[in-house]
Amino acid sequence: MGSLRIVSYNIHKGRSALGGRESLHELRLGLHGLRADLVFLQEVQGRNDKRGTLHEQHEVLAAALRLEAAYGRNAVYRHTDHGNALLSRFPIVSHVNEDISDHAMEQRGILHACIDIDNRIVHCFVVHFGLFAGSRVRQAAALIARIESEVPAGAPVLIAGDFNDWNNVLSGILVRRLDLHEVFATAPLRGDLEPRPRMSVRALGQAFRNRDLSMLRPPLVSAAPLRIGLGDRALTPRPPRTFPVVFPWLRLDRIYQRGFSVRRASVLQGRPWTRLSDHAPLLAELELP
Repeated sequence: MGSLRIVSYNIHKGRSALGGRESLHELRLGLHGLRADLVFLQEVQGRNDKRGTLHEQHEVLAAALRLEAAYGRNAVYRHTDHGNALLSRFPIVSHVNEDISDHAMEQRGILHACIDIDNRIVHCFVVHFGLFAGSRVRQAAALIARIESEVPAGAPVLIAGDFNDWNNVLSGILVRRLDLHEVFATAPLRGDLEPRPRMSVRALGQAFRNRDLSMLRPPLVSAAPLRIGLGDRALTPRPPRTFPVVFPWLRLDRIYQRGFSVRRASVLQGRPWTRLSDHAPLLAELELP
């Protein structure tokens, strides 16, 4: 089959990073332009009883993009709830949401959806891990346990979301235990947007004075992944910086794959993305042999 376009995006409950204005309409337009086949979404509001324009965001986006939708509700409040969602151009055969909340302050879940791509079942996992290191380790263990028990050996797997893993502690665990590959580590062309430290304070101040956040975008770099021999190990690129979107510094978001080949991976920055959420989205092009 041809290439698959995969997007992972924390949409901040349909509000912009600056000012908290509603961004769902612009988000529909932005995602439509990406022509994605699979969209892994975090911080999606499934219910908002006070603002109809923010209600059932997964359904609104799926209808606009003509995709199927699966939603996993994690955090429930009096007038709202939010969680993870998967939008798919392919039939969603089944889906289940597993509660992996580690404490009462944070409600987290793993959305596990099975999709049918040309009569092959692909297991998709949308995740949003916690803010505390210990919680993330236990949540990663829950993800590993689910995959080891529910996914046949050798079956294609996609895992994407907001791991909150700014120290990059979990990647090695997931790669070793599940035979996964992070897409930026294996992409032949790397679209990585890295802020330049020398421009940080000056550029940030000027951008806010001029209200032009697009000037914070460094040039796009496409290059083969760096690998430096070190015995039987290799040093590969770290995941990209995605947060905060106006001046990305923390490496929070990931796409992992098993059973695919990676054609390209990039971080989407500048407008419209700086106006839509507090995270930058990830885009990867994959092939399923």
